[in-house]
Amino acid sequence: MSKITIGVLGFQGDIEENIAAVKQAIEQSKADATVQMVKYPQDMEKIDGLVLPGGESTVQSSLAAIQQSIPALKKRISDGMPVLGTCAGMIMLSKRSFDRVVGDTGQKLIGDLDIVIERNAFGRQNDSFEADLEVSGIGKEKFRGVFIRAPAVSEAGKDVEVISRYGGKIVAVKQGNIIGTAFHPELAGDARMHKQFLKMVQDYKKSR
Repeated sequence: MSKITIGVLGFQGDIEENIAAVKQAIEQSKADATVQMVKYPQDMEKIDGLVLPGGESTVQSSLAAIQQSIPALKKRISDGMPVLGTCAGMIMLSKRSFDRVVGDTGQKLIGDLDIVIERNAFGRQNDSFEADLEVSGIGKEKFRGVFIRAPAVSEAGKDVEVISRYGGKIVAVKQGNIIGTAFHPELAGDARMHKQFLKMVQDYKKSR
C-alpha cells in the first residue's frame, strides 16, 4: 500500500491542533502516512482522508464556498473518502443546521451527513465545559470531551450510528465513511478518535 496522505481543511479554526493530533495518531499507529493543510479544489484530489476542524462553521463554509471547494469536497466524500468533522466540521457536514435564537442558519453545507444540527446546543462561549464520554469504537476507557460553543445532533437519519451522548443529547455519530463529533478531540491530548479515523483511511486506501 502506498503512503497515505491526510488533509486538514485550512480555512479557519483548530488547524494546527488537528495536524498535531493526526501526527500523534500516525506515530502511535506506526502508519506510513503524512498530514498536510488543504484549501483548494485541486488539493482534494491529492488526499486519502480529510479532517474538518472545529472553529467558526459560518466562516469556514463561506471561505470554502468562495474558493469553490465545496463541490470537490462533496464529490470526494460521496465517493467514499473518509472524513472526520469536529464541532464546526460536523456542522459543515450536516444536511441542515439551525440555532434556537436565530432559527435556520442558511449557511452553505456539504450535506453528506444525514443529520440536523442544533448550533450552540449547550450555550455560548462562557458555557464551554469538559466531560468524560463513552464513545463506541475507541475502547472502554472514557474520552475527555472538550465542548466549546458546542452543537448537538437533533435529528439523525436511519443510516447514522450514534456513537456518543452527553446529557441526553447526541454528540458523536458515524455514517459510513464519516465521523462527526460535537466536541473537540484534537484538544483532548488523546489521539484515539484520530486513530480510529486513520484506520478508516487505511482501509479505504487498501480498497482502492
